[in-house]
Amino acid sequence: METGALTTHSGRHFLQIPGPTNVPDRVLRAIAQPTIDHRGPQFAELTLDLLRRVKPVFGTNGPVVIYPSSGTGAWEAALVNTLSPGEKVLAFETGHFATLWRDMADRLGLAVEFVPGDWRRGVDPAAVAERLAADKEHGIAAVMVVHNETSTGVTSRVPEIRAAIDAAGHPALLFVDTISSLGSIDYRHDEWGVDVTVGCSQKGLMLPPGLGFNAVSAKALRAAEKARLVKSYWDWTPILEANESGNYPYTPATNLLYGLGEALRMLDEEGLANVFARHIRHAEATRAAVRGWGLEILCADDREHSPVLTAVLLGEEHDADKIRSIILERFDMSLGAGLGRLTGRVFRIGHLGDLNDLTLAGTLAGVQMGLELAGVAVDQAGLPAALEVLRAG
Repeated sequence: METGALTTHSGRHFLQIPGPTNVPDRVLRAIAQPTIDHRGPQFAELTLDLLRRVKPVFGTNGPVVIYPSSGTGAWEAALVNTLSPGEKVLAFETGHFATLWRDMADRLGLAVEFVPGDWRRGVDPAAVAERLAADKEHGIAAVMVVHNETSTGVTSRVPEIRAAIDAAGHPALLFVDTISSLGSIDYRHDEWGVDVTVGCSQKGLMLPPGLGFNAVSAKALRAAEKARLVKSYWDWTPILEANESGNYPYTPATNLLYGLGEALRMLDEEGLANVFARHIRHAEATRAAVRGWGLEILCADDREHSPVLTAVLLGEEHDADKIRSIILERFDMSLGAGLGRLTGRVFRIGHLGDLNDLTLAGTLAGVQMGLELAGVAVDQAGLPAALEVLRAG
């Protein structure tokens, strides 16, 4: 038998990056349905149902705009619908994606006050309070926060940030990126006083990439009436008007909307509280493994460990990308790369979406074997420590 250049693997591929996540078979089957007329009554019925059923995932009773877009598009929609050229926004350097959102705001012509960070901690509520208290003229129009920083495995404490804004008596809008937390981490748009929540489809919602979301407060809608940043495709107004009758002002992503309907049914069946608890438990098991191996978790604040991914920080003597390559070749498992300043220094274990205990156990076994094959000195106690957490339920 001739041996080809590429390694072949039996069984399933372990996609353990922090998004896109594994798409459940039920969702794949829903997406595979025949496309229907997006101007017809059947589609209007589908849209009205989805717009109603998606609200609990955001924790809102207000409108949710669904775009055919990536999360990056939903970032832009949040900014251009509410702000005007030259207005100031307050942003925080919590990781790679917070930095990219900052860059977008800058390119759109906004003045960004960017608070530096070490990529190991979330947004400091005290820093929010300090910056806003100093802004006596209320020149800061919005505060931009990444809820769960996908590049670092750090979750910012949004309720405390909201409390800091309120304590300062500041009228700034609050924008929160939930791209890697939506549908996996407890989130409460209305209760926490968020003005625009940004989300997307390919992580906790268990869909392929292609849907972006804005949950919008009444305050944000009022801001949109005077916002002067240029917008067309991203404009909330024609979308919300068309949505009232279950329609869109352009061709929607019909088959992804089928998939969203099925994903929402799956979340309803498990119950959001149970979904959130499952993610917390899987994160605890993963951190138990990392600590058992004798390795360092990137997140430096125990209050901010992410329930959806764990970033493992290696010493400078090790190349995290080489370790990822070994694990992919030997065990057919994809882990997340280090991004930006963390390139080669960390690998990220995704534990979100359609995941169960055995899948996580297999994931952590593959990581442990890969670390050993790469010559990283790890303690054998890692995997048993994780299994003990999983056994405890």
